[in-house]
Amino acid sequence: MVDREKVETVLLRRFPGASRDQVAAAANAIMGLDDEWEEVVGQEEELGLHFSVQCGDICHLAREINNGSEFRLLRRRAAA
Repeated sequence: MVDREKVETVLLRRFPGASRDQVAAAANAIMGLDDEWEEVVGQEEELGLHFSVQCGDICHLAREINNGSEFRLLRRRAAA
């Protein structure tokens, strides 16, 4: 389970100009993620630096990972 205080701390550091209300709203949204979202794990080959039509998104993520950034990537689950 995600710790709300840690989420707020990360948001405050990442967005220092954000108001407390904005941080609270963002934390509520993050805490409210339900089962329709899944963490993207085990797909490193899709995040590599390679030619792709989607390179704008994928290459940016790969650069962030290579630069040591830590984050969790979520995607909406396919409808059953």
